[in-house]
Amino acid sequence: MNFPIYRRPGSVAFLDDDPAYLEMLADVMPRDWPVKLFLDPLQCIQQLQQEPKRWEADAWLQQEMVDRSRSGQALIPQILGYWGRDGTNRFNLTRVLVVDYSMPAMTGLKVLEKLADWPGSRILLTGQADEQIAVTAFNHGLIEQFIPKQSEDITRRLTDAVKRLLEQPVRGQGHVWRATLSREQYALICSPSVAPLLSALVARHRWVEYVVIGAPFGILGLDAVGKANWMQLEHRDNLRDLAELAWSQGTAAADVEDIRAGRKLIDLELQLALNSNLPASLEPAIALGVDTPLWAAIFPIEASLSPGPEKGFAAHLGEWEARDIPV
Repeated sequence: MNFPIYRRPGSVAFLDDDPAYLEMLADVMPRDWPVKLFLDPLQCIQQLQQEPKRWEADAWLQQEMVDRSRSGQALIPQILGYWGRDGTNRFNLTRVLVVDYSMPAMTGLKVLEKLADWPGSRILLTGQADEQIAVTAFNHGLIEQFIPKQSEDITRRLTDAVKRLLEQPVRGQGHVWRATLSREQYALICSPSVAPLLSALVARHRWVEYVVIGAPFGILGLDAVGKANWMQLEHRDNLRDLAELAWSQGTAAADVEDIRAGRKLIDLELQLALNSNLPASLEPAIALGVDTPLWAAIFPIEASLSPGPEKGFAAHLGEWEARDIPV
């Protein structure tokens, strides 16, 4: 498995002309998804057609951060600033659209044709008579998946399909951040032995959003209440240099030896990037696999630099709690 370079949550939209079916979906979909419900195809089209420009503007902001880093501006404070200024706006962008094929006013495929420029993922719900049409649409790349509505396990299948698409990289934006990584760094985080362990660490710390960068090498993560953390990644060959740098900064001899042996890491690069006056801290190092030369350690970002609860994903979810069907 590849480890996505960039990940963040977004909304899931459902379009169906049957109010009872939409109510069922609203009841059974996971509560940690912002859900948009549409009865009217034209209303759905109109709202999602407004999103491509916002996707493009958001991607441009990220590209500008990477461009500035090439001129020497540290990435970590730029990303933290972007999260803080944006608030929860980026979570409003729709990541997945689930649309019923058979609607009297307009078929689901016709809806998707009118949303050709919308960059999200598409799932088509079909009846028995529609499945061949759906197969053709899938083969032509118009949809990522189709699911028969008459399936006995429709709720599970639909939930699993949407979850899989939400876990995929945000389209196009992974390439922006890939440019900050060396070929060796990218190979390390995507290696079959390391990628699952990184995913497990992200899940353990409940990061809903993160970005991988190459200088310094690591992952900046954000949890649902807007608290940021830094996962420092160090190659085995760099531990000696890191230990010597720690020694030059007055770190105790025992801690220096722990760094050299891969038992601890020190956040000197993080503090430098943040232009912080705080003393460097040490955290236990985690070996990422038995035979891989990569170590990780998690360092908290000071609260004043994190976006905070009012700008976190949990606050955004609260705005979507009702899951009302538009009249």
